[in-house]
Amino acid sequence: MSRPGEKELKLAITLTLAFFFVEVAGGVISGSLSLLGDALHMFRDVASLLISLAAVKISRKPPSGLKTFGYHRYEILAAFLNGLMLIGVSFWIFYEGIKRLKNPPEIKGDIMLAVATVGLLVNIIAALILHGSEDINIKSAFLHVLTDTLSSAAVILGGVVITLTGARWVDPALAFVISLFILISSFGILKEALRILLEFAPSDIKPEEVLRDISSVDGVKDAHHLHIWSLCSNITALEVHILTDANRIEELERIKSRVKEMLTEKYGINHTTLELEWERCQQDCLGEKNKEGK
Repeated sequence: MSRPGEKELKLAITLTLAFFFVEVAGGVISGSLSLLGDALHMFRDVASLLISLAAVKISRKPPSGLKTFGYHRYEILAAFLNGLMLIGVSFWIFYEGIKRLKNPPEIKGDIMLAVATVGLLVNIIAALILHGSEDINIKSAFLHVLTDTLSSAAVILGGVVITLTGARWVDPALAFVISLFILISSFGILKEALRILLEFAPSDIKPEEVLRDISSVDGVKDAHHLHIWSLCSNITALEVHILTDANRIEELERIKSRVKEMLTEKYGINHTTLELEWERCQQDCLGEKNKEGK
């Protein structure tokens, strides 16, 4: 049985991939570099959608053997490779754009306009298909598709200008803008993938604030030796030592439940390892290091 969102992702992938080939053909026939750039931008959306679909499917695989965390990191490796590929593509568009500015080829503005208009409609339909999901991967894919509508709108504007004025320089100029947008997006993908692969804390979570919140939970005297890292784009893990005076099992379990509930509600962290102590350990603690570093 398909998980919620899987059917929508497959439909959006089919629609976007089919039009990617149409847009490539349209770019070649019309001679429009900006249309080819928009096609590559759409290919980025396909890659993003595939990563999201893979995340949905892989999350069903249970941990086994040496793979105690399952297969979640496959999503990040795919995203990293996708980012590297798109950086190379953006530089190619820059190079081709420079050549075309020196000697602008003939552009069939009517074909460019027609294909870009259909592309805009495809992006809007794909966005409507993905809109409204609570899954973080599908939300990410939705934003990718939504931003691509701007690229298609820019190509439509270029097609109108070229058709009415015959200004060939407009096409490579638009290609520069689209490739710059792809480059910036690609660096964002690489930065996020590296952050997860290097097991940094999520960018929207401040470890010192997490320590303070855990320490404020009733029954907790102190929290230290904190580690927070991302397994993939939507799974965050946490390990922390908790100092307490509680000495009954029922009290300890209540403290653990309160800490886990707070971490889930405030930070969305569900994968936690809590070590309860009656004496503060002598290991290096993140809280102490932060204080010394200030």
